[in-house]
Amino acid sequence: MTRTRPDITIPDLSGKLAVVTGASDGMGLTIATRLAAAGAEVVMPVRNPAKGEAAVARIRHRQPDAAVSLRTLDLSSLASVAALGDTLLAEDRPIHLLINNAGVMTPPDRQTTADGFELQLGTNHLGHAALISRLLPVLRAGQARVTTQLSVAADQHGINWSDPNWERSYDGFRAYSQSKILIGLFALELDRRSRAAGWRITSNVAHPGVAATNLLQARPEVGRPRPTAGGLAIRAMGRLGLIIGTSESAAQAALYAATAPDTHGGRFYGPSGFQHLSGIPAEQPLYSRLCDESEAQRVWQLTEEMLAGHPAAA
Repeated sequence: MTRTRPDITIPDLSGKLAVVTGASDGMGLTIATRLAAAGAEVVMPVRNPAKGEAAVARIRHRQPDAAVSLRTLDLSSLASVAALGDTLLAEDRPIHLLINNAGVMTPPDRQTTADGFELQLGTNHLGHAALISRLLPVLRAGQARVTTQLSVAADQHGINWSDPNWERSYDGFRAYSQSKILIGLFALELDRRSRAAGWRITSNVAHPGVAATNLLQARPEVGRPRPTAGGLAIRAMGRLGLIIGTSESAAQAALYAATAPDTHGGRFYGPSGFQHLSGIPAEQPLYSRLCDESEAQRVWQLTEEMLAGHPAAA
């Protein structure tokens, strides 16, 4: 018997401009495809032009009239973030949806970005935070909904306040958890600051559950020539039906958070099935690491300090 997977309905997005990071494969490609099918014009900032062109071709194969285009972005370079921001600001078009989906996970050894930050800190958190800051004028103009993709890892470990750049005693998974906690707290603080200042931006967070996505697969660019043991285990459990998440189903929480009329800023959305690993998306209680407003303010200040003097600093 064929299993019917739950799905969500995306409202008509005609006339909306959406920006999706990490849209060249996996969940990001699914998100971009679904937004384009709903009528949005989708900008896909990518690091690898060849993968980007292939992703656009796949979207247009499924949706011949899709309005999709590429821009250049390497989130591990604040100069690249600044260049994308300047490009989109020069285009002077209100952005209605920004989905921060791109990420890197657990390189086998500590690596650094072009700016000297630990790779996961610099890519998952600082790159996206800098992009939000740079695009603030066009996000405000579009009364944008900003959705930031987290992970179940944001419910584990914490922030290494004494060494956030992990220059001592590097632990790849703890650094990954930290990066997702940081960007989650930043995104929630963005919503609070928007409401206080009247920016009319709403910012929420989502998590995809557990699925056999590309984060744990072979990633030679981060020094991982083969899939991780965790990635292989997730694929095996998926084949056995123990975890039913796919890139397509895992994309639904972010899509729901970004587009559904009954979702709101400052909230957390994810799969509603067993242990929140898969299933139809719904609002969920914030992870304990994301609840402290004073901690979020501290993250905002730390982020400003880390970005100060770099090209992407607003």
